[in-house]
Amino acid sequence: MFDFFSLDFVYYPVSWIMWVWYKLFALIFGPSNFFAWALSVMFLVFTLRALLYKPFVRQIRTTRQMQELQPQIKALQKKYGKDRQRMAMEMQKLQREHGFNPILGCLPMLAQIPVFLGLYHVLRSFNRTTGGFGQPQMSVVENRLTGNYVFTPTDVGHFLDANLFGAPIGASMTQRGGLDAFVDFSRPAVIAVGVPVMILAGIATYFNSRASIARQSPEAAANPQTAMMNKLALYVFPLGVVVGGPFLPLAIILYWFSNNIWTFAQQHYVFGMIEKEDEAKRQEVLQRRAANAPAPGAKPKRLPKAASGGGDGSVAEPVSDADAEGGVKKTDSADQSPEGKSEKEPRTPAGKPPQTGRNNAPPAAHRARVRGPRSANGKSATQPLRDERHDRPESLSRMPRNIANTDP
Repeated sequence: MFDFFSLDFVYYPVSWIMWVWYKLFALIFGPSNFFAWALSVMFLVFTLRALLYKPFVRQIRTTRQMQELQPQIKALQKKYGKDRQRMAMEMQKLQREHGFNPILGCLPMLAQIPVFLGLYHVLRSFNRTTGGFGQPQMSVVENRLTGNYVFTPTDVGHFLDANLFGAPIGASMTQRGGLDAFVDFSRPAVIAVGVPVMILAGIATYFNSRASIARQSPEAAANPQTAMMNKLALYVFPLGVVVGGPFLPLAIILYWFSNNIWTFAQQHYVFGMIEKEDEAKRQEVLQRRAANAPAPGAKPKRLPKAASGGGDGSVAEPVSDADAEGGVKKTDSADQSPEGKSEKEPRTPAGKPPQTGRNNAPPAAHRARVRGPRSANGKSATQPLRDERHDRPESLSRMPRNIANTDP
């Protein structure tokens, strides 16, 4: 019966997932087959890790982001090393600015702890002839007639009967009590089956740690705390699996081995995916820069100066040199009225001759009409006027306008 004041909220889901996979593999290998139970434990691990895939990806991204923020973190430690409260506030501010959440990086590891404890408790509950913490002590017959969470009493009997060359899946190498619950038990067989799996689990742990350390940045690896953790992950953790393996049931060793196999494959896939995403982002930035850069041999586009009389605040579109020259010519021709007079010329009041002089020189077009013919070649003032700016010498063109337009 479900107990709300215990860890049944962990034990029942773990036993249910394991039961589903056991029923599936029992159809293939048989209900009392060693591999049916071994694969049910391994696929329990795979199911859990599949559910934790997205948190695992967040953990990898958080780790990479932490490595990128190492220079800023070191700067804060150097600046506020003596004021821990201020440094903690600045660290939280830095994490908020970059969307960094260190708890997400620990979620996959924290979620596996209750699953491991739940699996260990469920496996121990198949054999309750020795009693123990939180378990009643039963006889061999009572134990086989009592279910184990979602497993029926028949399933409990099949678990106790499953063995490989005399090595029960629920037995450990150093087990002394509760051996009567198993139909067939051989300690050499348990050692022969458990030691290779135990060594493979330690090797898988080592390669997982090595792959994680190889992806660390030089700044993170230079940190003394990180260097110490790297040594623990490389040597102590794999050795701990080998040393602790003899005290654990074979099913737990299989759990550890399959968990490390999944971690190794998942790390390789996720890191490759993230590297491809980063490379795609870099290529996108390069393509944007190449699209905005001018073509080889082409003049860069420039913006003409806005007219002073507009006042609308609009920005002119970029035009080429040829368009700019054409725009000047069109403006000069458009400013002239049908009578040949420029609209921008100052108008003289009726009945009053135009003012002349050095400071009040009339425009060139008006002087041409007042003077009449310019030369003896037969051209009159009524003919279309030429732009005298192109006929002036360069030195005269640079003179002030009121001086250049004065009559000789």
